[in-house]
Amino acid sequence: MSNQVIRKAVFPVAGLGTRFLPATKAAPKEMLPVVDKPLIQYAVEEAYSAGVRHMIFVTGRSKRAIEDHFDTAYELESELEAAHKDELLALVRSVQPDDMVCAYVRQNRMLGLGHAVLCAEPLVGNEPFAVLLADDLMVSQTGSPSILGQMVSAYQQQGRSILAVQEVPLDQVKRYGIVAGESAGRQLIRVEQIVEKPSPDKAPSRMGVAGRYILTPGIFNEIRNQPTGVGGEIQLTDAIARLMQREAVYAFQYEGKRYDCGSKEGFLEATVELALQHPQVGAAFRDYLKGLSL
Repeated sequence: MSNQVIRKAVFPVAGLGTRFLPATKAAPKEMLPVVDKPLIQYAVEEAYSAGVRHMIFVTGRSKRAIEDHFDTAYELESELEAAHKDELLALVRSVQPDDMVCAYVRQNRMLGLGHAVLCAEPLVGNEPFAVLLADDLMVSQTGSPSILGQMVSAYQQQGRSILAVQEVPLDQVKRYGIVAGESAGRQLIRVEQIVEKPSPDKAPSRMGVAGRYILTPGIFNEIRNQPTGVGGEIQLTDAIARLMQREAVYAFQYEGKRYDCGSKEGFLEATVELALQHPQVGAAFRDYLKGLSL
């Protein structure tokens, strides 16, 4: 059992977004909008709804737009206030609530997800923390806690690292970290094996790690002392495998839907489905889709 709350979340956002070129030539892929919000804002809102108030962004040299998005836009706010556009003013100010703190650290070389997480160590300190990958847009069921909120509840019960997982098709296991283990109760698996991007014939299961983690601070020492792995990168999956030798790690089968917005297909799926749910444009967009000849 752990009484420690999850106060901090790490957002690794230094990637180049090459699968979305040329759109990402000068704009961060995390700023690509799904309907009317950028991907990174969906992830930050998920963390905020789970009780996190300290957001840590691991950025790169071309990611200034992310910092600007979560900064105060004095000129814009002044113009909206002068025009008495109160609803839009409130919307702009809601991007960074008053009790939310944003901090930024550079990942100066693209050495993998594990390295990106290690870059955040000076800001995280010696406490458990969340990691959210903005490429994975996670939507919980209506009225249910966010995906990270569900994981925080599981962490409060177990006091150990928690990995979000979902069952994936066998031909897609090579795209994920794959876990296997014993059931530890409803929605939980005590992880006994974790492998980064195995071939289908070597995958221990079809349970793939999605882009949400709650990690204990012991992960930093494991990352710091491990060799490079798949793709010549410092893999977070490898560090988790080493951490398992010292403490229990659990996989959590979340309730909700994940959109792989790191792919064009997943990004389009998220755009269409969230547009249909949007309170302002949903009805008209649905009528438009019905009129298409497909």
